[in-house]
Amino acid sequence: MVAASGIAPPRAAAALPSARARAAHRVGFLRSHSQVAAAAKLRCCASANDDGVVEPAAPKPRPPRVAGMGSKLIGCGSAVPSLTISNGDLSKVVETSDEWIATRTGIRSRRVLSGDETLGGLAVLAAQRALEMAQVRPEDVDLVLFCTSTPDDLFGAAGQVMAELGCSTKTLGFDITAACSGFIIGLITATQFIKGGGAYQNVLVVGADALSQYVDWTDRGTCILFGDAAGAVLVQACSPEEDGLLGFCAQSDGNGQKHLHCSGSNAKSILSKTNGVPGFPPKKGTFSCIEMNGKEVFRFAVRCVPQSIEKALEEAGLPASSIDWLLLHQANQRIIDAAATRLSIPSEKVISNLANYGNTSAASIPLALDEAVRGGKVKRGDIIAASGFGAGLSWGSAIVKWG
Repeated sequence: MVAASGIAPPRAAAALPSARARAAHRVGFLRSHSQVAAAAKLRCCASANDDGVVEPAAPKPRPPRVAGMGSKLIGCGSAVPSLTISNGDLSKVVETSDEWIATRTGIRSRRVLSGDETLGGLAVLAAQRALEMAQVRPEDVDLVLFCTSTPDDLFGAAGQVMAELGCSTKTLGFDITAACSGFIIGLITATQFIKGGGAYQNVLVVGADALSQYVDWTDRGTCILFGDAAGAVLVQACSPEEDGLLGFCAQSDGNGQKHLHCSGSNAKSILSKTNGVPGFPPKKGTFSCIEMNGKEVFRFAVRCVPQSIEKALEEAGLPASSIDWLLLHQANQRIIDAAATRLSIPSEKVISNLANYGNTSAASIPLALDEAVRGGKVKRGDIIAASGFGAGLSWGSAIVKWG
């Protein structure tokens, strides 16, 4: 398992633990049957009580985390397709109903690409709106991070977004593939580029996905969940005193990959003649539909997300009571509610637009943030605890100050 949480000044080397101690602390999502009576029980790396309740972080002074430049969020934007698919519409395709879907997920409708709409087009529109709010010109953007698992181009779509925005050819851009955790990973990556020196002043982080293209529309367990959208934020360099990324935590564990994936598969051979060479030519690559073990993903999310936020709060030196808004990846309302309960955050401080858009993967957090900012909920100086989680399995949290 890999974990990353913040920047700290160099510390004196500590004594290495024994092999037995290291083994005792080795963690993973799945334990063998001999280790755990209940097989396939998801465990995340953070500790919790036996009943799964997360202990609140004790308030303490913020450690001297900032090294180099600070970073702050100064603009956001979003875009969604024009076509709305309601639960009632889905009931005509698969055996389901509005009540069945809403009760289990909190979703009432979702947006889906149609006609000549593209994911890249949504991403560009969301980015333009973020730049307009930030009052930053496209040519002044130094880095574009395109967080997506469904790019229009398999080799990467950040370059296309940059070109359509009108960014300079000196601008660096690349894709980040981390599914529903993508935006949080992109946000953390942006701050690390900024802290590295003065070369990156304005970083555009775009989260966009079109999972409707990889959904089995005959499977009511997955087709009811996903929608398409794009969201973006502009992260700008600032003085260390103005730093808006107060703490973060990001982790992943491939042992849980089997519970949520969209794996590659092979179609028919590209060529009809093999000239007698065994296994040649290779078969044409493609991808299967999204496959998910909903129960295991739910268990993973309600346990690991609160603990991840607690870690980020500890890194920021803040108590949970300092949170003005809780903004989670919009996957399932029951997950959002469970996480808020475990963190003792009241419902009026929880941002949710899941009912209108469904799970939009890497777009869900910036989409919900943009609506909350433009709707007057989130104001300059507000502290937001944001957390993404999903395929990989991966998860991450960031404590940010808006504006």
